[in-house]
Amino acid sequence: MFKAAGIIGVFTVCVFLLSGCATTSRKNLETQGLRNQISVLESQLQAKDSEIAELRLALTDAQSPKDSAALKAAGETKSRPKVKDIQLALRNAGYNPGPVDGKMGAKTREAIRAFQRENGLSADGKVGKKTWDLLRAYLTQKVK
Repeated sequence: MFKAAGIIGVFTVCVFLLSGCATTSRKNLETQGLRNQISVLESQLQAKDSEIAELRLALTDAQSPKDSAALKAAGETKSRPKVKDIQLALRNAGYNPGPVDGKMGAKTREAIRAFQRENGLSADGKVGKKTWDLLRAYLTQKVK
């Protein structure tokens, strides 16, 4: 009688262990499938981000001649960049101008100086024509 109970006990334990393995295996397969889907979605996202960056650049290039013509027609050949645009371009270029609030503060001036130093310009903390010509490219795209 004890032998029969022992055999039934061992059989029950084996069935329990084997059913646990099947469940774990199924969960592992589901997890791997989800990881694969995430990888595919991440690649698609990167491709779309690249496409967006290219479209923004094309849009900027397409608008530049129109803006120049409009400024010349209005008699304006020089326009000063807005502080928010400077801050946004600095942030996109990888510098920390502080909050993008349209105020020319100490952090913004230091970020301008750092940008100027790294681009071989006189680091005076002022956004003149040369600085803005280089910085303007970062308005529509992140590079760093």
